[in-house]
Amino acid sequence: MIRLALEKDIPALLEITKACAKHMITKGIYQWNEQYPNQLAFEKDIARNELYILEIDAIISGCIVISTHMDSEYKPIKWRTKNENNIYIHRLAVHPKIQGKGYAQQLMNFAEQFAVEKNYSSIRLDTFSENIRNQKFYELRGYKRLGDIYFPKQSEFPFHCYELAL
Repeated sequence: MIRLALEKDIPALLEITKACAKHMITKGIYQWNEQYPNQLAFEKDIARNELYILEIDAIISGCIVISTHMDSEYKPIKWRTKNENNIYIHRLAVHPKIQGKGYAQQLMNFAEQFAVEKNYSSIRLDTFSENIRNQKFYELRGYKRLGDIYFPKQSEFPFHCYELAL
């Protein structure tokens, strides 16, 4: 089941994202760290009704943010659609213990269906340049890589921006 997150869900979400960060680090992927994702980011997501969680057998197992807010880092990218009716995906996470079972696909299917039902022009996101698995994940879904942005607090390496025009 996918539902809107509540404040009481934040500790479980932080546990999941910390487990994901540790898992990625073991593979040499320094995408997330102690500063990100954090409680404040999740609190803002919840306040804007943009954070959704995946529950499996009543256990919080993953999350996704579906936002209409365009971060300033995205402004230099030459997007395929106008900057007026888009959604942005952030903080997609599935606990490492259950990765590889289609749950990330399920969360993205949910986000894509949400975008279609609400008549958005496109879905935009970024993924870490060192995370080849994520790049393939989005490319197989039809997302097109359009440029790079940087988040210095997270990594010296770029993040690739992708868009799926609807």
